[in-house]
Parts: sequence; structure tokens; C-alpha cells
Amino acid sequence: MTAANHAATTALASQRQALPAPVGEYVEGQLIYLADAAVKPVSYNPPPGTGEPRRTGNYGTFAARIRDARPLAGELSLDREGFVLTRHDTAVTDFYDEAELRAVYYPEMERLVRQATGAAKVVVFDHTIRVAERAVERGLRAPVRMVHNDYTEKSGPQRVRDLLGADEAAARLTRRFAEFNVWRPIRGPVLAAPLALADAGSIAPADLLTCDLVYADRTGEIYYGVYNPGHRWYYFPHMAAHEAVLIKCYDSAKDGRARFSLHTAFDDPTTPPSAPPRESIEIRAFAFFE
Repeated sequence: MTAANHAATTALASQRQALPAPVGEYVEGQLIYLADAAVKPVSYNPPPGTGEPRRTGNYGTFAARIRDARPLAGELSLDREGFVLTRHDTAVTDFYDEAELRAVYYPEMERLVRQATGAAKVVVFDHTIRVAERAVERGLRAPVRMVHNDYTEKSGPQRVRDLLGADEAAARLTRRFAEFNVWRPIRGPVLAAPLALADAGSIAPADLLTCDLVYADRTGEIYYGVYNPGHRWYYFPHMAAHEAVLIKCYDSAKDGRARFSLHTAFDDPTTPPSAPPRESIEIRAFAFFE
């Protein structure tokens, strides 16, 4: 390790140690984790509109204290906690219009990720709309109530190879790159099935177990979270349609900064019975650095 790299690693470790202790308001949530790593998990995902996903593995539901992150919003860092809250006013008028999403929202998200990360190049490559009501009937996906991270040590680089030409991918993979999800409500405020986010500094390597993600035409992989009572969980209550959360789901840098982020939808016990079902969209993007 060079002196410069050592200094950068030391600085990042110092930042992580400086993370404020959890304070403020919280709710008691029930989160679905892997109970242990004895059985390799597999998730089978049919095409949207054709059925519910099914899973194999040893799972359990665990109580977790999920704290209001709004008082800490100005202190959060993608390189420390692994997630940040930002304001974003979109020009999209209909999130269910695929053509408008690609023509308007994708360029907006490219600019947002570039501004948030300082990346030299951003490639927005995917999106998922999630609805808590009649998802299968509407050809959409439901909120994921499983502690997970979208990419693994293997699948992050492989997705770059899938997206870029062989020559560009080979060149990009020699330098730092990261994958980010941008999650936002389609309609707000979000009262039902909000998103819980684990502080990356509380996640140990053993807490991440590779899960095969089986589709009709391919098999990928993600990380599922193995239960650890030391995880520090946060959420942003009542997120509005002009708010978005950036979540780092992969970082190739191994210098002490956050590399992966566990997250999940959860049932907020304070949700009123009349709350409208959650509607949200998540964009996935790669950020490439020089």
C-alpha cells in the first residue's frame, strides 16, 4: 500500500469511527433476514405480472429499532453510511410511461448521480417500479421485504461487462467504479412500507451471503443479509415525491469506504390504517471514476 493510499484509508476509517451514535425518534420494526448461513439462499423471480417471487433458505423475522434519519440527513455520506437523502424535482409527469422515463428520467438521474459522486461517467441502465397493491395483476413488482443488497463482489463487475463493449468494460474495470440505486416515491408522502437502510459501518463481511437470483432467461446474484443485532437501521419518515435516496450497492474501492448497503421495505407500526399503498421507483446506475 502506498503512503497516499494508507492516508486515505486512515482518513476513511476515522470518518467511520466518527459516525454519531443513534439518537432521536425511532420505530420498532420487524425485518426479514437470513437466520443463518447454513443453506445457500436462492430467489426465483418470474417475469413481472406472472407470479410472486419465491425463496429457498433459512429465514427469520427479527425485531429492529429503526431510527429517524432526518435529523442526521446533513451528516450522511455515501462513503461512510452508504446512503444519503437529497431533494430532486423531476420533470416526469407519468412514471408509468416507459418512453417518458427513458427520455426524461434517465438523463435526470444521470445528472443527479454525477453531481452526488463526482464521477467522470454515469450509465443509467435499469429501473423498477414497485407498488404495494395488485403488483402482479398490474405487471409490476411489489416492495421487497427482505434485507438485501443489489450487487455482490462478483455481480458488480459482471454487470459492467454485460452493459459495455468488451474494450470499454476492460478499461473501466481497471479503475474505480460504483453502482448506485436512486429510490424515490412516485406519490408521497410514503406512509406504508417505507425503506429501511442499514449504516454500512455496522455491516460485517460475514453479514453478507450470496443469493442466486434466478430469472427465466438468466441467473444473477445479490447479497442477502444474515441477522446481526449490531446493525444500525435508519429510515426517512414520510418521504415526499420531490425527495430521493441514493444508495451505494457496490464500490470497487477497498480503501475503507462503504462498499455495500443493506436495505429493505418494512411495515411501520405507526402507519395509519387509511394510508395509501406505497408506489416507488428505483433507478440503477454505474458511476465510473478516472
